[in-house]
Amino acid sequence: MNNAMRFQSYFNSAIKIIQLYDGTMPLQHFLKQYFSQHKKHGSRDRKIITHVCYNFFRLGKAFSTISAEERLKLAIFICNDNIENWKFLFEGEWLNNHNNLEKRIAFVQSKYSFSLQDVFPFYNEASKPLDNDAFAKAFFIQPDVFLRIRPGFNNGVINKLQSHNIQYNIIEESCIGLAPSTNINSVIDINKEAVIQDYASQQVGSFLYEAAQHLPAISYQVSAISKEEIQNRISVWDCCAGSGGKSILAYDVLKNIELTASDIRSSIIQNLKQRFAKAGIKKYKTFVYDAANSQSPIPNSIFPTPHASTNQLFNQSTLTNSKFPIPNSPYDLIICDAPCTGSGTWGRTPEQLYFFNVIKIEEYAARQQKIVRNAVEYLKTNGFFLYITCSVFEKENEATADFIQQKLKLELIKLELIKGYGKKADTMFAALFKKN
Repeated sequence: MNNAMRFQSYFNSAIKIIQLYDGTMPLQHFLKQYFSQHKKHGSRDRKIITHVCYNFFRLGKAFSTISAEERLKLAIFICNDNIENWKFLFEGEWLNNHNNLEKRIAFVQSKYSFSLQDVFPFYNEASKPLDNDAFAKAFFIQPDVFLRIRPGFNNGVINKLQSHNIQYNIIEESCIGLAPSTNINSVIDINKEAVIQDYASQQVGSFLYEAAQHLPAISYQVSAISKEEIQNRISVWDCCAGSGGKSILAYDVLKNIELTASDIRSSIIQNLKQRFAKAGIKKYKTFVYDAANSQSPIPNSIFPTPHASTNQLFNQSTLTNSKFPIPNSPYDLIICDAPCTGSGTWGRTPEQLYFFNVIKIEEYAARQQKIVRNAVEYLKTNGFFLYITCSVFEKENEATADFIQQKLKLELIKLELIKGYGKKADTMFAALFKKN
């Protein structure tokens, strides 16, 4: 089989997958299932087929009326700097206009009725600071992988990257950018030396630093901590913790904290515990909790660290009260990385853009307001509330920030749409509030 025939076969396999895929599960999971059932595809085959499937969805909502074959051809043309192996798909005129992304877009626009807004047709829903065209154009480029080097490991991580001849970009002192295909797990002790955390997510650290300037002074001594020093530790609740990335960031920024983490999914709490163990975080509490429901029930088996049952943490009678008792509350700092559309991360999961229905924005915004209303009840006076989304939509971002100010009467300290689309990174939103 010559090279053109081989890549035509890859093209045909990608079309088959695209036609089977309905968006009900993440594309990466669907591809894993598909390849497990079609074992004829070797490692290189799977990599190439996966890449062009993602290319197809990187066109977002554009070119919705043409055939899957024609659309995939356009996706390969637009989304790849090197199409040497795909030259058989294109006539000379196409190849002559492939030099750079801007030229490719202009050429396609000369052939089709096409604008960047066709890719991301939600300009009217977006946060005002968003550069809509730049954001839409970024979908054509696969995002990088980012490492946040943890305190004390900077030199060690850099030395390991260099000794393994891994190309990297130093974005900031502790932020490293890597090519998407970089296999880093066998080189770096992930979660101990560095965490895989997007550039925009790392910028949330500046909000934590801001809060730290006004929170009680804490001791950074590891040993011989007095009762008074223990009492002065910053109490932190990560109320939608996921697998714990923001909790580890808070631990690294704020140092000696009293940490509590919760999430609605018990399985993700198990992942969090594993990450915490690798990260060296030993003293913390976790529980399963639906932050949108103030009467969320609590199983008896979900307090692994320190070892304690529900009855030990709460008087049994309190569990019958209408309001759910949160351990260690009230808190100096509550981190609320709220469930959202994830629109700021769609560059990594472009299938979500392809299948997105705009009515989801209202649904998420309503849930976010329930979550922040419930969470703020557990905030100390003079405490700080950090609201975060990985969304670019105004109703999930600035509108929710307005809700927190106007309805919950918290003072806005700092607000930012963290734009990652110029750095091959995600885009996020963060707002820090104080309870006076």
